Amino acid sequence: MKPILELHDVVKDFTGFKVNGISFSLEPGYIMGFIGANGAGKTTTIKLIMNLLRLDRGEIKVFGLDSRKHEQEIKQRIGFVYDDNHFYDELTIAQMTKVLAPFYQDWDWEMYDRYVHRFALPAGKKIKTFSRGMKMKYALAVALSHQAELLIMDEPTSGLDPIVRSELLDILSEVIQDERCSVLFSSHITSDLDRVADYVTLIHNGNILFSTSKEELFETYSLIKGERSLLGSELRRYLVGVRENQFGFEGLVTNQEQALRLTGGKAVLERPTLEDIMLYSTKGSAV
Repeated sequence: MKPILELHDVVKDFTGFKVNGISFSLEPGYIMGFIGANGAGKTTTIKLIMNLLRLDRGEIKVFGLDSRKHEQEIKQRIGFVYDDNHFYDELTIAQMTKVLAPFYQDWDWEMYDRYVHRFALPAGKKIKTFSRGMKMKYALAVALSHQAELLIMDEPTSGLDPIVRSELLDILSEVIQDERCSVLFSSHITSDLDRVADYVTLIHNGNILFSTSKEELFETYSLIKGERSLLGSELRRYLVGVRENQFGFEGLVTNQEQALRLTGGKAVLERPTLEDIMLYSTKGSAV
């Protein structure tokens, strides 16, 4: 199956920061978590995909089409939700939607009304009176109302309460039941992606550290804990990163059998979270 999104050797050079030859792809029917610390390059990458920044080098394809040569056609088929409000605050959502809908050839008023009702959005209230959660819901309603095949979401759950975040994640899980649709979900809140992501791509200082299935990540990595006396030089060779204190250590290990052998079975191995994997993959050792 042809990927819905492909980045090949993408470079964008700023003073003091560079997106450094990144490559990854996303196939139809999946949610990809795009993770990394603030400032790692997530938003820059999304702006490059959306053609809001000019590539210095490389290639981005969406639906198999060059993102620069076919920008208008591609954006008809993309829904996007940014972390900030990009709507006119002085308008009501009824007024704002009348401005937006004509831009989309496949706009579906019935679907839009269904989401507005589901999200309990007051059509007659000005957007400036909305909470952050309501603004996000409105952005999502717009994104889902024109038959979008790719949802691109930049930190959509940042600053939202747990109930609204859970509701958003439920909707994304519903969206990908239509196997032609995919979601690129950028976030530093990895617990959300623990729940819904199929694939995870980690960016750090403008470099992709890995892009793989979530299942493979959890098969590859384990969290290891034990007394500090167990932490010899041989064991350190198998640790992606480690934290130490006067009582013991905790780290991320890729070879569980060797780790148990070197600790004489005295260490404890646990399933890590995505946050653990991101932390140790980017920070390495800390005392």
